[in-house]
Amino acid sequence: MSEIFEGQCQCGEVQYRVSGESLTLFACHCHDCQRQSSSAFGMALWIRLQQMQLKTGQPKLWVRKMPSGREMECSFCPTCGTRLFHRLLGQTEIISIKPGTLNDTSSLQPVAHIWTSSVQPWLHLDEDCLHYTGNPDDFQTLFEAWKKNFAE
Repeated sequence: MSEIFEGQCQCGEVQYRVSGESLTLFACHCHDCQRQSSSAFGMALWIRLQQMQLKTGQPKLWVRKMPSGREMECSFCPTCGTRLFHRLLGQTEIISIKPGTLNDTSSLQPVAHIWTSSVQPWLHLDEDCLHYTGNPDDFQTLFEAWKKNFAE
């Protein structure tokens, strides 16, 4: 199923467009995502890198080391600081969009919650979603769950 969606940072300086099929959407409850999102969890909408194009602006980049030792490139607006994208260094095919930056979020529903070992105690997770106490060993199950949601 081909999709077209657009998004932007809070101030509108950096705008982007995605054409193609998204791969999965999940919520992450790790402490890094809680801190980055200033909320109880972060979200990630995975797409193929070549499907995204910047319409306006140029994000700044910051590289952080993850607990696994891998490095993640984080893209954000140089004016308002809104985090827009994440990409594992060395990962040439997939980029993670911060879905709260999409212009229309009404149809988004995550298929999984990861790092539930750090979930806030007041948050009640959807039991119909996949749950992982840390990172899943393989994201293929999340890809399949996302694809199944489009087929229904």
